[in-house]
Amino acid sequence: MLGLIEKTTNNQQQTTNYLSYINRKMTKQTTVTYNGKPNLTKNSVTTTRAKLPNNQDRLTSSIDSDEPPVLDAEPLVDLRKYDQSWYDRGRPSWLVFLWWLVQAIAFPLSPHPLNGFRSWLLRLFGAKIGKKVVIRPTSRFTYPWKVKIGDYSWIGDDVVFYSLDKIQIGSHCVISQKCYLCTGSHDIQDPAFGLMTAPIKIGNGVWVTTDCFVAPGVQIGANSVIGARSSVLGNIPAQWVCWGTPARPRYRRQVD
Repeated sequence: MLGLIEKTTNNQQQTTNYLSYINRKMTKQTTVTYNGKPNLTKNSVTTTRAKLPNNQDRLTSSIDSDEPPVLDAEPLVDLRKYDQSWYDRGRPSWLVFLWWLVQAIAFPLSPHPLNGFRSWLLRLFGAKIGKKVVIRPTSRFTYPWKVKIGDYSWIGDDVVFYSLDKIQIGSHCVISQKCYLCTGSHDIQDPAFGLMTAPIKIGNGVWVTTDCFVAPGVQIGANSVIGARSSVLGNIPAQWVCWGTPARPRYRRQVD
């Protein structure tokens, strides 16, 4: 019993000490310089409470909170209203389906060195592919007739060209493995979650390194480099090394 009392007393003392610490953190003491005003001395100290947290602080506190987030609120969108009947895929449905079959079978089963064969297949379905282009078997093209790739460019493994709109790649470009070039999105302020598309243009000599995301409407200037796992959400100037989410120019690219 005595041990229990001592333990309870220690817990109460720890709680008191913690609350005192929090109170000191929330309270700011400021030494006030004496300027001859009444009720102030050279050693006067004023005590003020800390300001209430702003919206960002409240958001951070909410994210870090142990309380579970609300999951059963009413949805802001009604996907039953979604309508993309206005969207033009650029080819009839039977040709789209045929391309998907070819991409699902011929592309992944083609031997690794047969870049010319895969380029030929893409051209057959309307893509504009330059000479000596390297295209890996696991790369994916939603609608090849909306894709243009310049001479001597490389398209790596598991690269996705989500070409709901046009995607233009310059010459001598490298789009490394697992990059996702996305020309489609949705209007988050539209209750019907409306489809939006915008083209992507990548200049000559650009290297988009591993696992990058390129957003709709983005243009990447010639000879730029996008660092690994970056998200390119806006235009990139020519000949800059950039990285981050969102990607930002860091320094000028120099080639000896």
